[in-house]
Amino acid sequence: MTLVDEVRAAIGAERLIEDQDVQASYASDEAEWAPAGKPLLVVRPRTSAEVQEVVRACLRHRVPLVPRGAGTGLSGGANAIDGCVVLSTEQMTRIVEIDPVERLAVVQPGVVNDHLRAACAEYGLWYPPDPASAPWSTIGGNVATNAGGLCCVKYGVTRDYVLELEVVTGTGELVRLGRRTAKGVAGYDLAGLIVGSEGTLGVVTEVTVRLRPLREPERTVAGYFDSIVAAGEAVRAVGAAGVVPSALELVDRHCLAAVDAWKNMGLSVDANVVLLGRSDAPGPAGDAEAATMLACFDGAGATWAAVSTDADEAEALFAARRLAYPALERLGPVLTEDVCVPKAAVPEMLGRIEAVAARNDVLIANIAHAGDGNLHPLIITPVGDAAARGRAQVAFDQILSDALELGGTVTGEHGVGLLKRGGLSRELSPAVQAMHRAVKSALDPAGILNPGKVLPTAAEALQP
Repeated sequence: MTLVDEVRAAIGAERLIEDQDVQASYASDEAEWAPAGKPLLVVRPRTSAEVQEVVRACLRHRVPLVPRGAGTGLSGGANAIDGCVVLSTEQMTRIVEIDPVERLAVVQPGVVNDHLRAACAEYGLWYPPDPASAPWSTIGGNVATNAGGLCCVKYGVTRDYVLELEVVTGTGELVRLGRRTAKGVAGYDLAGLIVGSEGTLGVVTEVTVRLRPLREPERTVAGYFDSIVAAGEAVRAVGAAGVVPSALELVDRHCLAAVDAWKNMGLSVDANVVLLGRSDAPGPAGDAEAATMLACFDGAGATWAAVSTDADEAEALFAARRLAYPALERLGPVLTEDVCVPKAAVPEMLGRIEAVAARNDVLIANIAHAGDGNLHPLIITPVGDAAARGRAQVAFDQILSDALELGGTVTGEHGVGLLKRGGLSRELSPAVQAMHRAVKSALDPAGILNPGKVLPTAAEALQP
């Protein structure tokens, strides 16, 4: 019996996509220029048992399996390889439980981030991780890349909220990792190990996450700057002042113009860079934090800065921040960076990004979770311009090197996938890379789970 026949018999023909044209739409995520192969089969299970059947069939036939969420990733982590089975979790959309006493939620991996947040709000609770793709990305994909977002400067990233996982391992076992209790140190933190592993160590079939109470209304501080380095100095000043904002976002004029052209939001501003700070501290403490951020913006040379008194205007600016990436995609292929550096190094790193753009004659737009040093330079190239594409790829690699030189990392929240394997080989020592490979071998001894992702190839590992 072929693998396709076996999977069809095990979970039903309605769970399979065999049409090659439809399969092609599942072959890649949103990563520009990351290679993608042609899958043998796409499956859309609805239960943990069905996922287990698919993994076991792949194991018996030694066929690679590529897990996929909503396909919003930006590193190629969900890209198919030739002859693989793509396992889409898009039909695993049940919110199993919301427990207001324990302040936790149990969900299947296909639940959309914003849908979970809306459901939690009905109980007066909040799920903090909020990537810009929250209206479309799924909890399973967020777990795979350890996604962050606008709030993570104060509230942390996905790993900080995952309590327990149900996972199908590369040996076909269905296991539970972690615990639901507020405290627990029994054994190694295997749930934490799975978070950020991009489907290379197991297929997540259920996620239990920690929740927080809903927040106080936020105060917004906006500042306009002539230079991106000056905005970076304001970020450093906020950190030095001891303020932990609930958001501190950077958006440059390229992003705002692209959003305005697309959505006609009326956002034209007389600034090269806009810095958006928020405080959700209650009462006078929030007023004080907003005032401190305002002073930091002014002290760093803002051409205009104010605490917003117009909630709609403030929300529009944050909406533009979330829309920046799809707006820029309309201008041409976008190669997306995701480096993270110490807060004190933000001005220097922003200056280096400007220098990389000039040196390679490429257009780089900038958005950033600036408050925690997570920068997203977006390298934009004209459609069909091969020379510009080559320069963009050189710039991409130079930005990785600059981030590492400043004590940073090659990815803050998008994951390694395919695009950052070479960068990871420079970030991790050979001994640490060997530890990664040992973990992979233990949990996926046949090497069927998302092969070729995250871990550098032998050639990449030898690069200086």
